[in-house]
Amino acid sequence: MAESLTSASEKAGLPPGSLVHVGEVPELATRITVVDYSVAAFEEKIIESVEDILAYRDTDSMTWVNIEGLIDVDLIEAIGRHFNIHPLVLEDILNTHQRPKFEEHDSYLYLVMKSLSSKDEVLSVNYEQVSILVLHNFVFTFKEKQDDIFEHVKHQLKNSKGRFRSQGSDYLAYVILDSIVDMYFPLQDALDEVIESVEEDLLANPSAPTLALIQRIKRELISIRRSVSPIRDLLNGVLRCESPLIKDGTKLYLRDVHDHALRVTEAIDSHRDIVTGLLDIYISSISNKMNEVMKVLTVFASIFIPLTFIVGIYGMNFEYMPELKWRWAYPALWVGFIVIPVVLLVYFRRKKWL
Repeated sequence: MAESLTSASEKAGLPPGSLVHVGEVPELATRITVVDYSVAAFEEKIIESVEDILAYRDTDSMTWVNIEGLIDVDLIEAIGRHFNIHPLVLEDILNTHQRPKFEEHDSYLYLVMKSLSSKDEVLSVNYEQVSILVLHNFVFTFKEKQDDIFEHVKHQLKNSKGRFRSQGSDYLAYVILDSIVDMYFPLQDALDEVIESVEEDLLANPSAPTLALIQRIKRELISIRRSVSPIRDLLNGVLRCESPLIKDGTKLYLRDVHDHALRVTEAIDSHRDIVTGLLDIYISSISNKMNEVMKVLTVFASIFIPLTFIVGIYGMNFEYMPELKWRWAYPALWVGFIVIPVVLLVYFRRKKWL
């Protein structure tokens, strides 16, 4: 099948290992970038086909192949065929709705995780799946679209002449993982700012738009946690891995990435608790505003109850009511109408009900 599917449910009925792209179709075509380096040399270029990658298999240098755009299923299939990648792994690479995970195979390692970045709009998050294949002297990264999330990694490679270039594929995989996890921290800072502004609005003037924004934050936090939380298990699997592709020295660096992922996960959990508290504050604020309105209405009702009582008495049609014949009855009634509300208002004020 050449067409792309928008959801994983559309693959129902296909045999395991069916190579079908699942996800959004990027506007730009697939781009293949090869970064080949050693201690003494560095080369970066864009290539057109898998055959151009095969030329680097006979060298002693490290080769990083970055594939941006997964719409070209034939390309992914050719990479799997030439580098002996299992069809189920290729299927997971093409399905962009994967949960972050780690798989250990005989000659390669497979990792998949989500790259998260904040847009310019308020709490708008970009989600992009990144799949990583770690082989001997080769690292493949598969991304959904063309962007610059790995530009600083390339810059670091280009300008480094020491430890970085002398390391193997496991160290390059660590740097890529670290760059993805480090992108979560700016998103965390953006969440802090949004939640802080919502708290201020909530205390100043809770409104329906504020409630809508709180619900939006809550939904976004659920999506973020779904993408970030499994990374702890992924890194634990890498640290327990006994494959010769992962050296003990690199595991020290991977533990640092694990600590970063743990910090981000804890921050997301604390944000969820704060947002839950914001919902409670919103409900309490609305209830308090309603209570204030009801208090004012109750005060006015309490003032007019005795006046209504007096009017009700003198509105009865009895013939023998001596007050009706008094000369000063009408002015006296108005004095009562004025004195009673004033007395009640003074009383309410002393009781601090107003």
